[in-house]
Amino acid sequence: MATVRRLQQFGETIFTGITELARIHDAVDLGQGYPNFDGPQFVKDAARAAIDAGHNQYSRMYGEPVLNEQIARRFQLDTGLVVDPDAEITVTSGCTEALASACLGLLEAGDEVIVFEPFYDAYVVDTVLANGVPRYVTLRPPEFRVDPDEIRAAITDRTRAIIVNTPHNPTGRVFDRQELLAIAEICVEHDLIAISDEVYEHMVYEGEHISLSTLPGMWERTVTCSSLGKTFSLTGWKIGWAVAPRPLTDALRAAHQFVTYSISTPLQHGAAAALGSDAAYYEELLAAYQERRDVLVGGLRSVGFELLKPEGAYFVYADHTSFGFADDVSFVEHLIETVGVAAIPPSAFYHDAADGADFVRFSFCKDIATLETAIGRLGKLPQ
Repeated sequence: MATVRRLQQFGETIFTGITELARIHDAVDLGQGYPNFDGPQFVKDAARAAIDAGHNQYSRMYGEPVLNEQIARRFQLDTGLVVDPDAEITVTSGCTEALASACLGLLEAGDEVIVFEPFYDAYVVDTVLANGVPRYVTLRPPEFRVDPDEIRAAITDRTRAIIVNTPHNPTGRVFDRQELLAIAEICVEHDLIAISDEVYEHMVYEGEHISLSTLPGMWERTVTCSSLGKTFSLTGWKIGWAVAPRPLTDALRAAHQFVTYSISTPLQHGAAAALGSDAAYYEELLAAYQERRDVLVGGLRSVGFELLKPEGAYFVYADHTSFGFADDVSFVEHLIETVGVAAIPPSAFYHDAADGADFVRFSFCKDIATLETAIGRLGKLPQ
């Protein structure tokens, strides 16, 4: 247990740390959210062709034109919004950098940012790096719904922005129209900027993905962040983007030019080929992930976990308390060292670790054989 706590306390990334512990103990890794299968061949071929064609020098700071155009096309298909590929799209080093550059470019020292928890850890770090102050709104079990009254209670005269993630990591919630309209109303009322992380937009099994930027009054105040990695199983490429109106884009780019400046040129050409995919690709992606979700959910329930079936993304957020462990860290330590399955202790996703102590996060971005092996090992848990 001391090893996992050290990862949390001394700033080492919990995700990569758990992956290393899984390797040491030969555990099936359902921790960090990366696929154990490769992305489409045609996308990799396009990147190789770009290398051979000489696309190997710095790209344009805000993205290769062919990729910006494909992002604009895809964004219009998904949202109905027409955006300027040159003035309103910035290609970044994954969604992670899009989020960081948005915070660095748009926040002033002392600005407060509403962050829903459990959160992707970068949201808090990005806020603090920009000398901002996170203000937490907790999504509570069993449904993890957005409570507008709690948002309003967290707002002060220093509140500048809100970070929204739907489909949501780690709970798997897909925020519905009522929840998002409430967020939009609050943003307009208090003149807040919205930073919307939508990397799992094409993994929605129940409900629908609604881009926050499409709601009344939101386009002019929203930075929409997404990436190639999740949708095309190419997380190591780190190709992401931010879509926003010109004033917000200009601020984001002021930070981006000093954070990464430009992104891998040949991989941007591969990303452009990926985004040119037709509807069949997205349908097959969704069907494959829904099958993986159902296998893992069924297996977890069969061995005694209580959970909310994820509506989107590729994580299962499960209650482990029936197995008798004191908290999430001790449970994950037991999983790795004794059961042979790695997962993430979600106390790392809360400012008060106690709020995550009853839960564990599993990822299902793995092939079916791996998921079935993990489920078999989880049968060793005390009943």
